[in-house]
Amino acid sequence: MMPIYFVYPLAALGEIAGCFAFWAWLRLGKSPLWIAPGMVALALFAWLLTQVPTDTAARAYAAYGGVYIAASILWLWIVEDTRPDRWDFAGVGLCLAGTLVILLAPRPA
Repeated sequence: MMPIYFVYPLAALGEIAGCFAFWAWLRLGKSPLWIAPGMVALALFAWLLTQVPTDTAARAYAAYGGVYIAASILWLWIVEDTRPDRWDFAGVGLCLAGTLVILLAPRPA
């Protein structure tokens, strides 16, 4: 298993890039050739989430949600050249706090 601090950011990049490829094709008028790398990125995303060290898929997905939101705001800023506002940052903070609660909660073995 890969360390979780690599898995979630890489999974987020895969999911966002894959979905953005479809966005670029359908909304920005890019070539349908964008679909192929988008599908590869989405498959990478799905495989990476299977590398999370947990026994339940739902908990892996739930904790991933906060990282995905943070990565989406970074994508907004870096790729789409739109600076996030204070509400974006506040939302990211809340989501990452939720991710930490899910990941670090004491659970019986």
